[in-house]
Formats: sequence, C-alpha cells, structure tokens
Amino acid sequence: MAPFSSLSDVDLEKQVAQLSKELRSMKKQLSRRGNHYYEEGREALSDYRDTLSDYYDEFSSRVGDHLPDLRKKARAIENTAREHPAAAVAVGLVVIGLAASFLFGRR
Repeated sequence: MAPFSSLSDVDLEKQVAQLSKELRSMKKQLSRRGNHYYEEGREALSDYRDTLSDYYDEFSSRVGDHLPDLRKKARAIENTAREHPAAAVAVGLVVIGLAASFLFGRR
C-alpha cells in the first residue's frame, strides 16, 4: 500500500526537475541583484570618499595658513598659565561653569 499511489516516479522526477530549474533561475536573479547592490554600494562609498577628501583638503588649507599663529598663541597661553597658576585655575572653573550652565539651562 503506497501512500502516493496517484503519483508515479516519472511525475516526481518531473517535479524535482522543474523545482531545480526554478531554483537555478532564482539563484541567477539573486546574483544579479547582489551584483547590482554591490556596485551601487561601491559607487556610494567612492562618492563619500571624494567628499571627505574635498572637506579635508579645504580644512587643511584653511587651518594650514593659520597654524603658525595658533601655535604662537598656544605658547603664550601656556606661559601665562605657568606664571599665574591660580588665575589659570580660576579661568578654567569659570569656563566649566559657563559650559555647565549652557548644557543644563536648556533643559
């Protein structure tokens, strides 16, 4: 007593062959879609890199021109802080207090 008496072995083989054919077709479609998404991602990453490179070039050109002045001012501030440590601590506390009041005052 066979449970699938209405289905012959030939019918099952045809169904398996059809399913295999559909599976191959689906694999091809997925491969094409994957390649498409991969290419889109590569292009987006390339555009992102170009944009970052442009920003870096612009930033470095602006900062590069002012770097010697910034270094002089930083040395002057450092020397002043060494000569007057109490004043440096007081200024630091004022800056921290102002920052805290801005952060907590907006709530």
